[in-house]
Amino acid sequence: MTPAPSRPLWRDARRLRASWHAWLSNDARPSGPAWLQWIWTVLFSCALAVGFTVLGFVLNARTARWTDPAIWAWWYWKNVIVCLTIGLLIQTLFTVLVPLFGGRPRIRAWANWKRTVFFSGVPLLGVLIGWVPGMWMAGLAGWVRLDWSQGGKIIGITSALSLCITFVLHHWFASRNRQLNAERRATEAQLRLLQGQIEPHFLFNTLANVQSLIDYDAPKAKEMLGAFTAYLRASLGGLRRETGPLDDELSLAAAYLTVLQTRMEDRLRVEISASPEARVVPLPPMLLQPLVENAVHHGLEPKIEGGTVRVDAALTGGFLVVEVRDDGVGPGASRRAGNGIALVNLRERLMTHYGDRASLTLEAAEPGCRVTLRVPLDV
Repeated sequence: MTPAPSRPLWRDARRLRASWHAWLSNDARPSGPAWLQWIWTVLFSCALAVGFTVLGFVLNARTARWTDPAIWAWWYWKNVIVCLTIGLLIQTLFTVLVPLFGGRPRIRAWANWKRTVFFSGVPLLGVLIGWVPGMWMAGLAGWVRLDWSQGGKIIGITSALSLCITFVLHHWFASRNRQLNAERRATEAQLRLLQGQIEPHFLFNTLANVQSLIDYDAPKAKEMLGAFTAYLRASLGGLRRETGPLDDELSLAAAYLTVLQTRMEDRLRVEISASPEARVVPLPPMLLQPLVENAVHHGLEPKIEGGTVRVDAALTGGFLVVEVRDDGVGPGASRRAGNGIALVNLRERLMTHYGDRASLTLEAAEPGCRVTLRVPLDV
């Protein structure tokens, strides 16, 4: 299997959807380039201006010229300016304040009421600050009546408008956030279940090997059964928790490879290397085992003389980088079919958990194949 070419962002519906969800839910894990969050703000402000334009015509139903497109365009443009001023100011406030409060990971750890106050208060502050400048830039300063005698009225109107808009948007965003979180948990649970299933051929082959070894090499049968038991315990335990340290993933991979070594003997050699810092990084369970399984099943088993599976893990540039390499048949046409299914499932899980900040790449290693997993540390 050859690695899929990287598609432009505007043609990648999955990445665009993840970025939109990150913007929509506010405190979701960041996804996509930072500039795309500003694009969503601009688009949302333009859509919001449609609502205010219609509302203005409804409130002035008796005098509004409903059939005049020029009037509609004129008022829509005025509302776009006001909404963009407020929307971009709110986005700026979030961009400045989120790092000041420790970043999104720390904010996500706050109590619910603190997050509610923060994600409601920032838009309210943006409306309070941005409404008057927005009206002025839209050429509607006369509506605001910026004079001292009307100061109390201005503050009252602005506050009421701000509270109304913030209340509606906050509850809408909160509802969407709950829906997105529920979808994310359901997707993650489904993918973890699929990923955690033991392939029948592996299960039956292992038990058959244990049965045959009992008759002529009982110690080896005992060793194989012990490794298989360790693998089952680790894999089933991983399905019961949201995250676990990389060290658990390495132990699971080692148990799996030990089982296969008992069957393949000297056709399979294993090398596992990970820095102490990398071993404690939390990961969603069952991310590494499918990669080593692919390396053996699709890379080494088709090769008569077998080969080596090497796993390396280290921290690099704010990422955990895990590399699984085999010196088998390589990612060409001779590689067995079905290799892409596990990788597709893994990419879906990474997108669900990290957005598009994590990556999984497959490339030829000359000889063999190399799969590289990159996971951000600041989540």
